Amino acid sequence: MPWWVVGLSLFAASISSTTLIGQSGDAYHTGLAVFNYNLTGIAVMVFFAICILPLYLKSKIFTIPEFLERRFDKRSRYYFSAICIIGNIFLDAAGALYAAALIIKLIMPETDLQLIIIIFAVIAASYTIPGGLSSAINAEIIQAAILILGSIMLTILCFMQGGDYFTNLFASGDISLKLIRPLADNATPWLGLIVGMPITGLYFWANNQTLVQRVLSAKSIEEGRKGVIFTGFLTMLTLIIIAIPGVIARDLFPGLEKPDMVYPNMVLNLMPIGLLGVMLAALLSALTSTLSAILNSTSTLFTIDFYAQFNKKASSKRLVVIGKIASCVIIILAALWAPFIGHFGSLLKYYQEMLSYIAPPIVAAFILGIFSKRTNANGAFVGLIIGLVVAIGLLFCKNMIFGNLHFLYIVPILFALSLIVMWSISIIGKRPEENKLLTTTFRYEEFKSEIISAYNSNWLSSYLFWAILLLIISGFVWILFS
Repeated sequence: MPWWVVGLSLFAASISSTTLIGQSGDAYHTGLAVFNYNLTGIAVMVFFAICILPLYLKSKIFTIPEFLERRFDKRSRYYFSAICIIGNIFLDAAGALYAAALIIKLIMPETDLQLIIIIFAVIAASYTIPGGLSSAINAEIIQAAILILGSIMLTILCFMQGGDYFTNLFASGDISLKLIRPLADNATPWLGLIVGMPITGLYFWANNQTLVQRVLSAKSIEEGRKGVIFTGFLTMLTLIIIAIPGVIARDLFPGLEKPDMVYPNMVLNLMPIGLLGVMLAALLSALTSTLSAILNSTSTLFTIDFYAQFNKKASSKRLVVIGKIASCVIIILAALWAPFIGHFGSLLKYYQEMLSYIAPPIVAAFILGIFSKRTNANGAFVGLIIGLVVAIGLLFCKNMIFGNLHFLYIVPILFALSLIVMWSISIIGKRPEENKLLTTTFRYEEFKSEIISAYNSNWLSSYLFWAILLLIISGFVWILFS
């Protein structure tokens, strides 16, 4: 795929139920602080494009867990693949189905929630399972365009009816428009931006099979990098099309019982009749796009990382059939679990807290594996298992151990614990063999050569120029709303 297709597909897949429904709801509830996740994600995207993506493409991997096998061994690959499959089903796919059901429920309140979820699951599965990754990417290009245009329309209507409210908030320096918050802030404390968000951001953008699979479809490393940077610019738009409208909605729709319902309410009450269907299509297409991406990536994980290892003589045709069967099972499990998400509070809280337990050990394994040639397979695997045990314990005993400590402060603690365990076990063991390091570790000499080459080439055609520009814009936004 060329860079612009990679970028549009990656953006469409990343605008999940958490982003579209959850972030607008969180902006309604706590203000613009939720946009910190996207700004931090943009910085992570630049880091991913420069340092990690070339290793993925050089390794010629199909799945991200496969990279862990190249760098360590099969144990780490199977562990990560299993975690990804479970997370994709019960976090991402179920979340997308639940968010779609909330929208339809608002339009047709008498309809049973479980019935809506089943119908929506069938719609998404109907084109993803027969067509595979290519059909998902082709659909995502159309859906991304509809989503962006429709959301821009909604933003304009929001400003027409509530622009004065936002202007007055900005002029008064209201805390709800601040991105940098106090240490004790319930939404995003400033220290959490530094020590917590980059770790969950790395998992989301650099270790997430659903998203990275889009980048692996790039024609070359350069096209992949440009696609990721393009996604960064599109992600910057979410400040205007998701976060700010969520804040303005406080004035337009005060006292909503569930913040997650703010975006559907804006669509139904602000859009004129002629455009209402377009915007509903944009909203549902984003969720369909996410579900499509999750189905494809999760079935790929199961097929390549488990079935193909069990049946090494399976033909390509057989693998495709198994992938389709896996997709059917995945969508059924997600549809059955989705109604229970309502018991956990908001979508954003459900997603971020679960991610804060899953992500740290995995990110630690990737960071040490890529930037430390001394880390070995035993160290990585023991660290992953201990991280999993601690995460399971936190699910049941978080309040006993950490009290009301914000989850963004828990993330670096788990990350540091995993790093210490992995490094300690590696130091007392053997050095990895050189063939494990050739295409899987960062090399400063290659990086330096690339920087010099980019500096001497046409800047406008260089991904590095646009990456620097993207970081400058991000810094300006942080200053503007600090």
